[in-house]
This record gives sequence, C-alpha cells and structure tokens, in this order.
Amino acid sequence: MRAAFPDFRLGNVLATSFTGTLSERHGNAVERIPTPHRLIDWLAVNGLAVDSCTTAQLDLARELRESIHATATAAALQDALPASAVQVINDRSAQGRAAAILTPEGERRWRLSSASCVEDALSVIAADAISIIAGERDGKLALCASPTCLAAFFDTSQSRTRKWCDMNTCGNRQKKARFHANQRKNPRSAE
Repeated sequence: MRAAFPDFRLGNVLATSFTGTLSERHGNAVERIPTPHRLIDWLAVNGLAVDSCTTAQLDLARELRESIHATATAAALQDALPASAVQVINDRSAQGRAAAILTPEGERRWRLSSASCVEDALSVIAADAISIIAGERDGKLALCASPTCLAAFFDTSQSRTRKWCDMNTCGNRQKKARFHANQRKNPRSAE
C-alpha cells in the first residue's frame, strides 16, 4: 500500500501551482512532492507526464520551486528580484526541450520531447514563471493574506484584489478564525 500524501493544490497558473507543492511555509510546512514518484504524479496532473524521476531531478525541481517562489514574492512586493533565483529559473527554462501545441479545442498544451524527462517539464514551468513575473500575462502577482502561508499567487480576478492563494484552504481557515474570535468576543450573538 502506498503512503498517503497530502492532496495537490491545483490552480490555473502552472508556475504558482508548482510553488504550492510546499504550503504553509511560515507555519507547519506541508511538502506535497516528498518523493520522486510524487513529482511524477504532480507533473502528470498538470499535463507534463514524464517516464521517471530521480532524487537528483527532484532536487532540481525543488530548487526551481523555491526560486520561483522567491522571485514571485519579490515581484509581488515590488522588490528587486533575487539574482540567484533568476539564474535558476533561466537555467531550467533553457535546459528543456518542449514545444507549445494548439489543441483542437483552441487551448495551449505542452509537448515534451519524445524521451520526456523531468528537465523538459521543468523548462515549461520555468517559462511559465518567466511570463508571469515579466508581466506578459493579464493579472498580477500577490501574496496570500494568511500569515502562515504567504504563498505567491497570480491574481486574475476582475478587480485584482484577491486575498488568498486558495479560498478553500487559506481563505476558509481565516474566515473560521475570524468567526470564532467574534464568537468569543460576543457569546450572546450566536443565540
């Protein structure tokens, strides 16, 4: 029987979904790709199926994830981008062999090389990060308002005022905490 792993937190933006494979960075951190096989699972769910993954490739993936997180966080705060993180993103982007293809439904998908490997998938994730950090897409980088999360996410809401990386986790947790705090302050309001 395989060990149970935390569910993936999937979003519409590949790069920031990838950074979400480590959540609650400022609380009790949750690693969602603890093993090479789990990275294979995440890549497959995101249309980047690979045949295998080594521990060294998992380390490359985590290095890319942390570099995207650091760079996206700096961009959201309008700080200088960390040079070492930018270098990792650029290196991963340049090292892969992937091509954008158009589906019959009019959507963009990625085709990895015939001998698909983790580096090819990482190049797609890095290219996606470059496009959002460089401001090429309609939306804005923001940080989750949860003090234990602070994940960078790409806000494509109409008003660009989204507060949470994921309403179903961080948003609900904060709303519940506020509700319970109000209940403790005003115990009669529940009656």
